[in-house]
Amino acid sequence: MAGEDDDLPRDAKIVKTLLKSMGVEDYEPRVIHQFLELWYRYVVDVLTDAQVYSEHAGKGAIDCDDVKLAIQSKVNFSFSQPPPREVLLELARNRNKIPLPKSISGPGVALPPDQDTLISPNYQLAIPKKQPAQAVEEMEEDEETVEPTPPQEQKPTDLPLNTPQRVSFPLTKRTK
Repeated sequence: MAGEDDDLPRDAKIVKTLLKSMGVEDYEPRVIHQFLELWYRYVVDVLTDAQVYSEHAGKGAIDCDDVKLAIQSKVNFSFSQPPPREVLLELARNRNKIPLPKSISGPGVALPPDQDTLISPNYQLAIPKKQPAQAVEEMEEDEETVEPTPPQEQKPTDLPLNTPQRVSFPLTKRTK
């Protein structure tokens, strides 16, 4: 294990020492690299902000006050303190005074109505009305005599030819 520490860079050894001082003994090796990446990104962000503050103040170089200001703004922006416990308890009491609405659908998962599902038939077929057998025989005879029957002879109770009818077919499971 001492041989592994010799191969690590100085910053990685520092992260490893910090983990050990906090009581963390068992961790994956990539955790060190993840902490290093976080550390480098944080330092670059702080120094970039410090440079902006230094340029805004008209200074030629970054000084300690610029770095302190950058760290303070990063802390104020990134980390916020939760509200006190008493405030949270008061908010919870006020919210819990309002009862929950009663469930309309009952137990289980609420499903959409059948007309809104993908498995319901969502098409209509226009099926022409069948002519009575008697009219078909007359039509065959009329074709021989070339006297067509006028379409006005339909019964008034019959449906018009263009009335769409809803048709659905049960789906069966295919076997392979």
